Amino acid sequence: MTPAPFPAARMRRLRRTRALRELVQENGLSAADLIWPVFIRDGEHIEEPIPSLPGVNRLSLDRLLPAAEQALTLGVPAICLFPYTDPALRTETCEEAWNPENLTNRAIRALKAEFPELMVMTDIALDPYNANGHDGFVVNGEIVNDETVEALVKMGLAQAEAGADILGPSDMMDGRIGTLRLALEAESYRDVAILSYAAKFASGFYGPFRDAVGASGRLVGDKATYQINPANRDEALACVARDLAEGADMVMVKPGMPYLDICRAVKEAFHRPTFAYQVSGEYAMLMAAAMNGWLDEEKVMLESLLAFKRAGCDGVLSYFAVKAAMTLHN
Repeated sequence: MTPAPFPAARMRRLRRTRALRELVQENGLSAADLIWPVFIRDGEHIEEPIPSLPGVNRLSLDRLLPAAEQALTLGVPAICLFPYTDPALRTETCEEAWNPENLTNRAIRALKAEFPELMVMTDIALDPYNANGHDGFVVNGEIVNDETVEALVKMGLAQAEAGADILGPSDMMDGRIGTLRLALEAESYRDVAILSYAAKFASGFYGPFRDAVGASGRLVGDKATYQINPANRDEALACVARDLAEGADMVMVKPGMPYLDICRAVKEAFHRPTFAYQVSGEYAMLMAAAMNGWLDEEKVMLESLLAFKRAGCDGVLSYFAVKAAMTLHN
């Protein structure tokens, strides 16, 4: 519909006061829209800064609990756990990934015991446990699919048994959602949700994350044989359609801001819960600029998160989650 011509239509009329602007605001952002990714590590009394992620720390479990309590108090409904695994436990066979007593599974139990109302999401991929940094098994230089899926299912079942509410397969192997869903049903974990990293691109924005989980120096080659080519929109939509058909409850686009067009296309095509991950490189860029005084940190933080909602996302995984919730609360 075309607006009336000037001066009958003055678009600035509804921008005149804050009350008017808020009254006609089309999209909103709240703490309930956020999932907080948290890096954990073994030890006690540890808050270990990650240089490439300013303001983000690896937390020992005793420090994780008060951090989770703060997030929950501010209205953040879920956190997502990412482990920094002891190098001695990283092998080519990745058995630590499905060890019931591994760091992630101990963290799940501790969080659910202390804060049962907090939703705990996990990551399902082999890279934190893999000696060569890949999301899947490497055989003769090839990342093998079906053998990896078998391992990922064991990993997911161990996390479900520990009490995880949401499983996040981030590996991008073919067939993993359907196989995992059938296994969860068979083991009576019918209520465990799957938030699939359905449209995960072979991006250059993941570097600080790999530093955080200790995979950077171990990665041999790249992940282009299993992550999506950044040029391919239709392929991304096909991957989302497949994962939903196989039993995913929610889907994710990763990275976030460079792929807002994909977020919009996914929501419009499928009308299912759609999330984006504001990944480590996006966060690091904004923080670096803010620390240099080039950008207003609070303003660009909220603006960037609102962009995901405007693009159609139902929620966002962001390292800004607690800081944004605090700002919105205040």
